[in-house]
Order: sequence, then structure tokens, then C-alpha cells
Amino acid sequence: MARTLIGRTVRRLRQEKGLAQQALAARLGISASYLNLIEHDQRAVTASLLIKLTEALQVDIAALSGLREKAIETGLREVLSDPLLGLDQVPEEEVGTLAGSAPNVARAMLALYRAWRVAREDSGGIALPTGRRILLPTEEARDFFHDRANHFPGLEAAAEAIAAEMGVTAPSEMNHAVAQRLRQTHGLVVTVTALPGALRRYDPTGRRLDLSETLPRESRGFHLAFQLMLLEAGEAVQAAIGGFEPSSAEAGQLIRIGLLNYAAAALLMPYGPFLAAARELRHDLEALASRFGVSFEQACHRLTTLQRPDEPGQRGVPFFFLRVDPAGNVGKRLAAAGFPFARFGGSCPKWIVHQAFATPGSLRVQLAQLPDGGTFLCVARTVHGVAARWGDPPPVYVVAMGCDISRAPEVVYGDGLDLEKAMVGIGLSCRLCDRMDCRSRAFPPLEHRLALDPLVASDAPYRFEPPRRAPRPPNPAG
Repeated sequence: MARTLIGRTVRRLRQEKGLAQQALAARLGISASYLNLIEHDQRAVTASLLIKLTEALQVDIAALSGLREKAIETGLREVLSDPLLGLDQVPEEEVGTLAGSAPNVARAMLALYRAWRVAREDSGGIALPTGRRILLPTEEARDFFHDRANHFPGLEAAAEAIAAEMGVTAPSEMNHAVAQRLRQTHGLVVTVTALPGALRRYDPTGRRLDLSETLPRESRGFHLAFQLMLLEAGEAVQAAIGGFEPSSAEAGQLIRIGLLNYAAAALLMPYGPFLAAARELRHDLEALASRFGVSFEQACHRLTTLQRPDEPGQRGVPFFFLRVDPAGNVGKRLAAAGFPFARFGGSCPKWIVHQAFATPGSLRVQLAQLPDGGTFLCVARTVHGVAARWGDPPPVYVVAMGCDISRAPEVVYGDGLDLEKAMVGIGLSCRLCDRMDCRSRAFPPLEHRLALDPLVASDAPYRFEPPRRAPRPPNPAG
């Protein structure tokens, strides 16, 4: 005979009907103590008792399936796993107990969490009563670099000093010189081998550095430079951190690794020569990558760091930088050009960042105009990683960067564009965008009421009321 454990559902339905355990037990022809055991899932429900329950509670069998409780449990697991809450893993039985014994409280928690998520999209984090904001470690690290315009003079100086000691005079010599310095100065044995699950592995005890054989040449060179900076630029990295106190060990480590990456890029692409080449080539990204023997993404990233403020003529074009995966997740983000990225949620589907996935390997160009009138020359291209094994899809990302339209004449990608007519209107994200006629909108904006009319079928997914503007004060002069 079929038996089903539906105690939490029975208890919820009984309470919604306003029935005491004694009253429902009488309708079912069982004792109140037996019903109590059923409601705590300590007794199974037989098929005949299941039919009596549907009659006594005036529901169909589907209502006793427990789907509602399961949905609440699923939502609670998602809420309680949010890293911002800082909780250890909550046992499954605790989640089930909360969903079953206090469903109204559980639903209130879900509603509060949804409101919190929406609030996070508009704010820079969650403020504690002390005024301190809670951020994910990745967001804290991004803010660290953003607040410093992604430029660190001490790391530039350290990289230039090391390059001078190595006597490198041409970009094509750098990778060999770095490998030689690791071997001769630090006694490292450098090998290229199979490294399942890793790209680089350093054994400080055995003085051994292994690089994955799946890495392309330019990536091997970058990992060698990172290793050299790990060994020689520790003081410069610590000085760059300065008095900044990360809110967590994870954030601190992310910042440190980011600074070492910065130092490695500064070694492979020295500030002065790279800036001169960028101006000569008018910021042709693929040409820059070829000249310095680096990847397309590395060249893009380095351009965002050319913000030396103290020397005349030594500041490059301010570029923003973004790396996003096919699901819209942002892995890297730098806003040197003043582009206002949304912190949480997706970006605009009309932005070239998402269109570039449709043309793998081809560089796309767009003039993107924000609702406030800010306009940016944007370029985007896919970059591909290597699959871990046969059958796995290789990782693919879009790397995008851009600058204010006023700097477009300095960039080769602006040639031939009609800077007045070629603009595409985009927004930060659907929830934060006020554009009324967007056919690509996924969500209505947060700050506007929907305009719903069954007599009109709009060509946009959502129609909404325009923002209400405060009435103009009367003119005292009449």
C-alpha cells in the first residue's frame, strides 16, 4: 500500500482551516496523538487515510503533494547560501523544519531577501548600523582598483627596475629573460607539463615551477612574469595596499593577486614603450598584442592602467574594461573611462558586449549612448580558453573596452563612423533603464508603474508610465 510523508502539509492546511488537532482527528476517526505523529512525519499516511484527509480538509490530492513546502525549502536554501549572510552551511533538517513549522515566517524571509536583492542593484552594498558596507570579496577588490584609477606608480617603478637589471631592450626578448632570471637568480626549475586542474603550480620547497602544457605561448609568458613578481615585488605590492584594511582574508588575497597581475603586466608591457606604441598604432588592440607578444585580453587590460597623472604627456586614453561570459556574469570590470557599470544584475542586451558572442573571433565596434547622453566608443571580441577534456565546452568570454566619444579620433576603431548618426541607445540594466520604447527589455524598471491596457499591444515587452516630475513653482512675476 502506498505511503506518503506529508505531515508538514497536513499541519499547514489544518491551521489554515482553523481546526484544532482534536477536531481534525475526530473527522478522520483517529486519535489526536496519532494525528500529531503524522504531522511530525513520524507516521506514514495510508491511501485510505489520504482520501479522508482530502474530504476533511476540503482539498484535492494534489494539494497534499507538499509542492508548496518544497518550493519554500528551495527558496530558503538559496537565501541561506548567499555568501553575504556569512553563514555556515545550514543543515537540511533545519531548513525543512522552518519551512514546515513556520511557513509564514519562511515566506516573509523570502520576500525580504527578494527586496534586499533589488536594493543591492541600486546601492553599492549593504550598510551596517555602524555605516560600514558589506561587499562580496570580488566587489571589494574591484572597488580597490577602481578607487585608485587602476594605476600603481610603485608597481610600475618596481617592474621598470627589474627590466633594467635584466637588460631587456625589445619586447620579443622579455619572456626568455624572465625565464632565465627565475632559473639563475632564484634557482627555479621551470617545466611545461600536464597539470590536471591547474595552469601553474609553484613548489617553494623544491624550487620548482610547473606550467600547464595547455597554456598558449603568451599565457606561459604571463605566468612566468607573475612568478617573478611573486618572488621580487612583495614590498612594492604591500606598499600599494598601504593602509587599506580589507574586510575579509578573501578580499585581501584577491587584491594581492590582482596587484601581482598588474606588476606582471607592467614587466611585459613597460609603461613608456607601451604608451608610445599605443599612440603610434592608434590603439589597435591586435597590433599591440602582436608587438609585445601578449594576448588580446592582456593588451586590453594594460591599456586601462596608463593613467600616470604626474608627468605631462604620460597619461593615456582612459578606457573602461569588461570581461563577461555567455551567461552575462562579469568576471572582470574596470571603469577608468567613467562608464557607470551596474553592480548587480545583467547589463543591456543591446550593448555590443552581448552581440559579440554571435561573431566569434571578430572585433565589433559600437557607439553606445546612455540615457543621460553619455556616449562611448566600444569594441568587443570573444576570447577562448582550452577545454579541460574532450566533450567539455571550452570557456569563452567577451572582452570589451571603450572610451568617451571625445577620444574617438585617437582610436583606430572610430575611423569611418558617423559620430552623430551611428549611436545605439543602451541602458545600465533593464531594471535601471527609463527607455520607453526598448524592444529588448527583459524587465520593467524599478521606479515606474506599469501601464497595462488590454486594448493596446505594444511593440515593447513592457509599457510603463513616464517619470513624474515635480510641478514647476509659480512665476511670481505672473
